[in-house]
Amino acid sequence: MLFCYITDRRQFPGSDAAQRTLLLKKIAEASRHGVDYIQLREKDLNTRDLERLAIEAMRVVRANSPSTRLLINSRTDVALAADADGVHLRSEDIVPSEVRLIWTSKRPCTIGVSCHFAEQVNRAASEGADFVVFGPVFGKQNETSCRDGLIALTQACKYNIPVLALGGVTLENAKGCFGAGAAGIAGIRLFQENDIATAVSLIRNCR
Repeated sequence: MLFCYITDRRQFPGSDAAQRTLLLKKIAEASRHGVDYIQLREKDLNTRDLERLAIEAMRVVRANSPSTRLLINSRTDVALAADADGVHLRSEDIVPSEVRLIWTSKRPCTIGVSCHFAEQVNRAASEGADFVVFGPVFGKQNETSCRDGLIALTQACKYNIPVLALGGVTLENAKGCFGAGAAGIAGIRLFQENDIATAVSLIRNCR
């Protein structure tokens, strides 16, 4: 079972400095309590500020876990500068095989890809991604949309690559994602708004 915490410091209260501090604390918490991937997704930052945050986040991850992987959202250059563990790509970004060609770090490169259709999952698998994040599964909280999301997730999970469910996943509905074939769960609020140790334990037990 895999877990991916997608960051969004702007959801934390307070000033810019307070949000940054709370984000790094949450990254430390995620690293300590069994989160496999942390996707640093702070799209509003310029390159210099993102690199500084990525370097600090990498220090926090390494201080708390030998196995958690820090991935930089869509920026291979920043990932390399921060000596991160890899990147998380949008479906329209360069393909994983191209990232591996330019990856110069001695650290092995882990690559995730965001997908919204089963065909994108198949392409990510063929291009050498390590896992995909698929969503939104529960984009709108009504019975029809939830059912459609789980059907789409089931189709996405037919390919030879781990699929993590994203979008409206809660402690209550996570079990349905595993029933559809998901290898794990990705989320922002699921991790930022809950005690991570509790969330990970409850989801592991629901499978």
